[in-house]
Amino acid sequence: MAEQSAQLHQGVRLQKVLAATGWGSRRVCEELIAEGRVTVNGEVAILGRRVDADVDRVEVDGAPIGVRPGLVYYLLNKPAGVVTTAKDTHGRPTVVELVPSEPRVFSVGRLDADTEGLLLLTNDGDLANRIAHPSHGVEKEYLAEVSGGALSAGQLRQLRQGVELEDGITAPARVSQPEAGLLRLTLHEGRNRQVRRMCDAVGHPVTRLVRTRIGPLFDRSLVPGDWRELTAAERRLTIEAVAESARQYDSPS
Repeated sequence: MAEQSAQLHQGVRLQKVLAATGWGSRRVCEELIAEGRVTVNGEVAILGRRVDADVDRVEVDGAPIGVRPGLVYYLLNKPAGVVTTAKDTHGRPTVVELVPSEPRVFSVGRLDADTEGLLLLTNDGDLANRIAHPSHGVEKEYLAEVSGGALSAGQLRQLRQGVELEDGITAPARVSQPEAGLLRLTLHEGRNRQVRRMCDAVGHPVTRLVRTRIGPLFDRSLVPGDWRELTAAERRLTIEAVAESARQYDSPS
């Protein structure tokens, strides 16, 4: 009881912290707390709870909310030829050179050097780990130009149902063919060079690959090499997507 009383009187009110991270008005955030959807350090929060943003772990629907001061979230349109490592032994340009140097950030997942498109960079390790989870991370959408002309109905079905790779069969994916030689693929998995290996497996190697969406994040106006910060609403939508993906893939089949 003494510990709970201290939590009610120290720090910043939880609904204020949630509102500052884009979860809506304080009234909306109070409703989230009252519904039991918010936890602090693994315990269901109650109205009146205060938190220390520097040390407390806050989650909504099981997904971590970055509340520490100084957290940043950048959406970058990665050009071809740029690598996602912090440093490159071959002297190639890196994604961290395209965004502010302070605070130090890292890429959420990877795109190989030849792949273009959207990449999230942040210093929020908790959220990054959930987004990039190899088994049930948020879905990512790609446009792939492939050689060999149009894919047959059987080849498209194989991509959708699962392709046997050296590290196992791929999970079901959404795949469409807007035109001959162009594929739109939506995956939840995040294996190394997965789209390229899937297309190789059905005999249509990728000649150009662009990631167009990460969960709810997309921006057709962002030109290659440019970046911007996520809005508070985008951060909230991303956290909600992480929570929904975890529920979907962690629930018993």
